[in-house]
Amino acid sequence: MKAISKTRAGFGAAWVDCRTPSIGPGDLLLRVHRASICGSDLPIYQWTSWAPQRLKLPMVFGHELCGTVVGAGKSAGDFKLGDFVSVESHIYCGKCRQCLQNQKQVCQDLKIIGLDSPGGFSEYARIPARCAWKFADAALKPYGSLLEPLGNAVYTVLAEEVAGRSVLVLGCGPQGLFAIAVAKASGAAPVIAVESSPYRRKLAEKAGADAVLSPQESRLLSKIRKKAKYAGGVDVVLELSGSPQAIALGFESLRSGGRLSAFGIPPRKLEVDWARHVIFKGVRISGIVGREVFGTWKQMMKLIRGGAIPFEVIVTHTFPMKDFERGFEVMMDPERRCGKVLLAP
Repeated sequence: MKAISKTRAGFGAAWVDCRTPSIGPGDLLLRVHRASICGSDLPIYQWTSWAPQRLKLPMVFGHELCGTVVGAGKSAGDFKLGDFVSVESHIYCGKCRQCLQNQKQVCQDLKIIGLDSPGGFSEYARIPARCAWKFADAALKPYGSLLEPLGNAVYTVLAEEVAGRSVLVLGCGPQGLFAIAVAKASGAAPVIAVESSPYRRKLAEKAGADAVLSPQESRLLSKIRKKAKYAGGVDVVLELSGSPQAIALGFESLRSGGRLSAFGIPPRKLEVDWARHVIFKGVRISGIVGREVFGTWKQMMKLIRGGAIPFEVIVTHTFPMKDFERGFEVMMDPERRCGKVLLAP
């Protein structure tokens, strides 16, 4: 088969011939229909940040994928040939304390498809059957690879109730755009977004944000509080950028007794005024890792079936998988003129 592989240390990747995976008793073999590029694929492609310490080369990467079952091990459960599935990228052990307490997303022995085992930037992919989400029909085939990142947003938004509450979304990359749509569909009002890219600010408006602001605006904190219609700040902050400046803004913007969901990964250690922003304000911080398996997936399907997710707004580019370099160029655009980028084998 053909696949995108990180074959050597350094910038880039290669379109290579490699052996179609063989499967074990508990595995599925998928013919990949779509794979999507995640922001966390960029350190692998650029060979920066955590990637050199994490990956063993060569490695077929990519963890957002969907496809048709073309092979099933004898212990793969009720999956059969021809089933269409999306993939949960977190491979959980099912035995540790976290797994037994329905916290599989923070499994003690967690492995990730595309990092710790070959991923989905390929024509075929082997996945554990326990990581597959089967669809009742093929209606979502064009967007099946997006359930993994959509799940991040659903978990970020719905870690607690948002109906009737003001929500501030920091960062309008794909997860931020999904978060806007999920918050609106879940009854949040108003939903305020902050994003530096003019292109993505327009996408945020199309995704349903009630107000979209630039972090470069003067008196930004005052404007956020005015949009929230409460001088004390917003009820909920959803931090999806990882920007240290955005995280600081989030704590400043959050009202006393509010909730901050932290999803974005900062590039360095942060300093937080713990007493002023956390203890004395009585705020709750939810650390968001992936999705609840498979509770978040059930929530996702209700939102999708209800027409709440504007995939056509958030997906801005699709390339043949062999043209992956174009996809990564779009993702690396310093002006961030893209939403979600898909690759099609």
